[in-house]
Amino acid sequence: MMLIAGAATAEIVNPLAEKVRALDSRFEDVAVAKAEGYAPIPCASGLTGGAMGIHYVNAAYLKDDAVDVAKPEAVMYEPMADGTLKLIAVEYITAKGPASLEGHLFNFNTAPNRYGLGPFYELHVWAWKQNPTGAFADMNPNVSCDAMQGM
Repeated sequence: MMLIAGAATAEIVNPLAEKVRALDSRFEDVAVAKAEGYAPIPCASGLTGGAMGIHYVNAAYLKDDAVDVAKPEAVMYEPMADGTLKLIAVEYITAKGPASLEGHLFNFNTAPNRYGLGPFYELHVWAWKQNPTGAFADMNPNVSCDAMQGM
């Protein structure tokens, strides 16, 4: 029984998530993201539950179409009940595609979209908060925007 319980809670080894954590952990302090030119967009919730959290987006990185693990186009935070923001993931975005990062294919988003962008390719990397639907899935059922209500 212990083996099954241990296996169920063991985190899966993910080389890209490990690299993201190594290069982007500076964003655990949202002030660092702001200082590097990132600005927030509203918390994004899924239609069927879960969320992506608040994206802090770097407009310069969004425009250059380059994909660099150390310079994600967006850093994602979950709003906490105490008003703080907890780093949970990053997102890489490019208009050039099909795109991939270290062998992981980006998802394609058509236009029009809720972001007001033209067609683009994106890849989420849930490096700080495990996502039961996959380390690269868009929405995380364990993330909520509920703490934003009343702020």
